Amino acid sequence: MKPNNILFLFFIVLTTSFCYGQMKSYSKKIELKGIENQWHTIQLPNEVFQNMNSNLTDIRVYGVTATDTIEAPYIHNVSKAIDANSFISFNLLNTVNNAKGFFYTYEVQEKETINEIKLSIKDTNFNWLVTLEGSQNQQEWFTLLDDYRILSIMNDQTEYSFTTLKFSDANFKFYRLLIKSPEKPNLESVKILKKAKKAPQYRDYTNRSFNVFEEEKNTIINVDLKSRAPLNLLELSVDDKIDYYRPITIQYLIDSVKTEKGYHYNYRTMATRTLSSIEENSFQLPGTMAQKLRIIVSNNDNQPLIFSNISIKGYIHSLTTRFTEPATYFLVYGKINDKSPNYDIAKTSISIPENISSLEFGDTINIPKSAIKTTPPLFENQWWLWSILTIIILSLGYFTIRMMKKEI
Repeated sequence: MKPNNILFLFFIVLTTSFCYGQMKSYSKKIELKGIENQWHTIQLPNEVFQNMNSNLTDIRVYGVTATDTIEAPYIHNVSKAIDANSFISFNLLNTVNNAKGFFYTYEVQEKETINEIKLSIKDTNFNWLVTLEGSQNQQEWFTLLDDYRILSIMNDQTEYSFTTLKFSDANFKFYRLLIKSPEKPNLESVKILKKAKKAPQYRDYTNRSFNVFEEEKNTIINVDLKSRAPLNLLELSVDDKIDYYRPITIQYLIDSVKTEKGYHYNYRTMATRTLSSIEENSFQLPGTMAQKLRIIVSNNDNQPLIFSNISIKGYIHSLTTRFTEPATYFLVYGKINDKSPNYDIAKTSISIPENISSLEFGDTINIPKSAIKTTPPLFENQWWLWSILTIIILSLGYFTIRMMKKEI
């Protein structure tokens, strides 16, 4: 065999061993079925999150052939909301007041569709109702919001403000805002905007248990999900029909310690929010990987609220994957402290077909680990060791006596 062929064969064997070794360093694999084209989508199932890193960096797609193991590159997609907010230019035409309250009339410079107005009010501790109307000629007015509540609460127990007007898409040249206040509001600024948003897609996570109890002046809600997952949305169902504004703390379990009195659970704060009767009790979470949650509702001196349900959701994670060679492909995951892969397709502009099909999954398989070989001690039986030491001591004594006789 020629030297060049030998080097080439050595390189192939080395590369195959390296890729196979890389695959063996992960804990789980799932066979991917239905690969027919170059591009496919892999939608990560719920169960894979149980064994993944918190930052989801330990995901790989490996293909196994008769002679080689290859890695298929992918782009990690998350079904987040897409915002495209645009602020609309306007002029303040007049400010007047009467027994109803204070009126502000605005003219939009260009005919644009709007659906949100942000009010910046310097006053604190107010609770006002507002009415918003639209008109094309300032003669005929159409109601967009009626008795819509804005408020601000600031004290030792609560710091909460809600001054954003949200309504259905409207397209008028003039807008008239009535703030029903006995005194003139200290209205610092107004922003009129069109909030275009592509709604996020969520996956529901099943609750294994959900219990509520009172502790001093707090309501504690414990939630145990069926499996560990990245959490992005929490929704609370409150049955009470009264007005309420309660600070809440959302925590997740990081570890537990067994003591003589039972288990001690250590929680870490994920988010702090305000539970309010004038807003949807829906809270965005920072995508934290967790299974057990604890929500602490501060009641202060108020009666506890009645919670009937809790819903926890997460974004859908998918991999847009390129397959270039025929092989048996696996979704591989589960490696502590693994780094994110560095693929060209994630950095460059690549033409990807629009309607690519999703792959199906086989069974989840544990990747066997190579047994660590231990070298047995040279002398497993201590009698051998004592025998050798006795022979060494006698030999040393014999040669010492002979040397002493020679000197004499």
